[in-house]
Amino acid sequence: MRRIGAISFCDTLATHGRLAAICSLYNLCTMSNPPTPTAARIADEIMNVVDAHNANEPEFRQAVAEVIDSVASVVERHKKYRDAKILARLVEPERVIQFRVPWFDDENNVQVNRGWRVQFSSTLGPYKGGLRFHPSVNISVLKFLAFEQILKNSLTTLPLGGGKGGSDFDPKGKSDNEVMRFCESFMIELARHIGPDTDVPAGDIGVGVREIGFLFGQYKRLHNKWHGSLTGKAFGWGGSHMRPEATGYGVVYFADAMLKRNDDSLEGKTCIVSGSGNVAQFAAAQLLKQGATVVAMSDSGGCIHDKDGIDKEKLAWIIEQKNVKRGRIKEYVERYKQAEFIENGEDNSIWKLKADCAFPCATQNELVAADAKHLVNTDVKLVCEGANMPATAEAMHVLMESDVLYGPSKAANAGGVAVSGLEMMQNSMRLSWSAEEVDRRLREIMKSIHDACINAAEEYDLNASYVHGANIAGFKRVADAMIEQGVV
Repeated sequence: MRRIGAISFCDTLATHGRLAAICSLYNLCTMSNPPTPTAARIADEIMNVVDAHNANEPEFRQAVAEVIDSVASVVERHKKYRDAKILARLVEPERVIQFRVPWFDDENNVQVNRGWRVQFSSTLGPYKGGLRFHPSVNISVLKFLAFEQILKNSLTTLPLGGGKGGSDFDPKGKSDNEVMRFCESFMIELARHIGPDTDVPAGDIGVGVREIGFLFGQYKRLHNKWHGSLTGKAFGWGGSHMRPEATGYGVVYFADAMLKRNDDSLEGKTCIVSGSGNVAQFAAAQLLKQGATVVAMSDSGGCIHDKDGIDKEKLAWIIEQKNVKRGRIKEYVERYKQAEFIENGEDNSIWKLKADCAFPCATQNELVAADAKHLVNTDVKLVCEGANMPATAEAMHVLMESDVLYGPSKAANAGGVAVSGLEMMQNSMRLSWSAEEVDRRLREIMKSIHDACINAAEEYDLNASYVHGANIAGFKRVADAMIEQGVV
C-alpha cells in the first residue's frame, strides 16, 4: 500500500470515512508536482535496498553509506538524478565474475584458490582498478574497492571506469615459480574479460611488478597481442616512469595542497606513516623531499618509532628489507638501536604516537574511532589517506567533526590510477614520457582533484569538507554521463 505522508489509504479510510479516503487517493495520483523527498529519506531508501541485497558484505555497505551520505543532498536538489534512478543503478555492479584458480606448488601438489573481477562501471571508460592477492580478499572487499574506484577515477578527469579484482591467494612465502604458476592459471580465465578498450587491471596489495609481469606474459601468450591490457608494468617493456611512486607521491601532493590552502606546508612537520609497502615507502620518500620528518612506519606485526627520524638511508634499508628480503619491519630496531618496536595490540598502535601529520597507508579499516580521538586530542593537524578506506565509519566521523584537515582516500590516493591512466596513453601512442613529465602531470592532477573537492563542497555549503566534496565531484561527472548514455 502506497503511503500518503505518514497515513496509508487504509488508515485514511478508517479515520475519515470513504469519501475522504477517495479524495486523498485522487489528489495523490493526480498530483503533478509531488513533494521532493528529503536527502535523509533518499539516503534511507537506497541504503535499505543496499543492506537487504548485500547483507553479508560489510565493507561494501560501509563504502556505499559514506558516498550516499554525501550525494543524497545532490539528488534532492536535482530531479533528473531521481527520475533516472541514478543511485539505484550506481550501487549495482555491471558485472561480477568469479572463477577457480588451480595451480601446482613446488611439491607438485594441486592448490585451489578463488579469483574475482568486479566490473562495476564503464560509464566514463574501460573498467580500471587493481588486482589484490591476499588471504583477506572476498567479494565484499572487492566490491567496496571497485565502487570507490568509480568516483576516484572520475575525479582524475581521465576516461576511466571503475573495477577491481583479485584472489585469496597469498604470495608471501611462495617461490617465484609458485607465484608464476598461480598468475598464469589466474590469467587463463581473466584474459577472457579484459583488454585495452574493455578492462585494464593494475597492481594492488600482493601484486607488484613481478606479478604484473607474469600476468602480462600469459595474457600475451593467450591473445598473441602486445597492447596495454595491464598497467604497472616494468618500465623496460611498456611501464611508465613514476608508476611505482605514484600513489605515495600523490598522497603527499594532496596533503601539500591542503596545507597550502591554509597557509601552511609540510616542511618541518613530524609525520607517521602506517604500512611499509609500496604506498607507504614512496609517501615517506616524498615527505622527506618536502622537508618533513617521518618518525614511524609499520607492518602487520607492529610499528617502529624512531624519534631521530627515518632518513633516506634508513628508508632505503626498509625498502630493501620489505621488497628484496621480504622481511619484517621489527628488524629495524636491531639495525638502529635508538628506535623502538611496538607490537600490535588493542592498546598499542602507530596512531597512539604523537605527530603533526598522519598518513594511513596500510589497509582498510586500520584506523578506528579510538585512534582518531587520540589523534585529535594530541593536536594532529592533518590526516591524509594513502590506503583505500583506512578509517572506519566511526573514525571518519570523529575526524570530520574535528578541526583536523582530513583527506579521504578516493581523492588523496588517486595518484596511482592517474599514472595508470597516463601509462595507458603512452602504450596507445607507443611512446614513453620522461619521469619529469609524468611527475608534472601527476602534480597537476592531484592539485585539480583537491580544487574539485573544495569547489563541490562550497557549492553545497558543506564547510570545505574534503569527504563530501570528493564524493559529490566524482558522483556528478558519473551521474551526468549515465543520463546521457540512457538506461544501460
